[in-house]
Amino acid sequence: MSADDSAPSGDRNEGSEPPEQVRRTAVDLVAAYAEHDREKLDRVIPPAADHADAIVSELKVLAAFLSRRVQETGVMWKPADSREAVARTVAEMLPPELEFAVSTAWEAHSLGEEEIAERFTRGDPMVYAHMLAAFCAAIGLAVYKQAELVSTLRQVSRVGE
Repeated sequence: MSADDSAPSGDRNEGSEPPEQVRRTAVDLVAAYAEHDREKLDRVIPPAADHADAIVSELKVLAAFLSRRVQETGVMWKPADSREAVARTVAEMLPPELEFAVSTAWEAHSLGEEEIAERFTRGDPMVYAHMLAAFCAAIGLAVYKQAELVSTLRQVSRVGE
């Protein structure tokens, strides 16, 4: 998966930077998946749902950053790898119906089948948020250790520890 597949091209402008709470929540979602911490995920979901569209936008930025890092480091990462990694990352972290929606929507998304992905999300931006957070955790752990990933994402998002 390339950065173009997971996020809009270009860097965000200073004036369009989301509030720190949105950036922090996006990083916390990724951290919950990277740490495989269901309790943390349960705590992060309500504030994420309150700002779901902004969270999805921030997660796209993080996914693009991590996709570039993978390319720069030379780690081999193919669409099939991302499909398996996202499915493995959300396994047992989400209720079965949401786990299925996230895994199936990501599979369609990774193949460029956005209309099919949209059907599986049923327009729920939180399905996209889970899918992107799980992807960020999976691809991020391909190039960073767990603590290093979270710290790096906090730096990229400019949020405090």
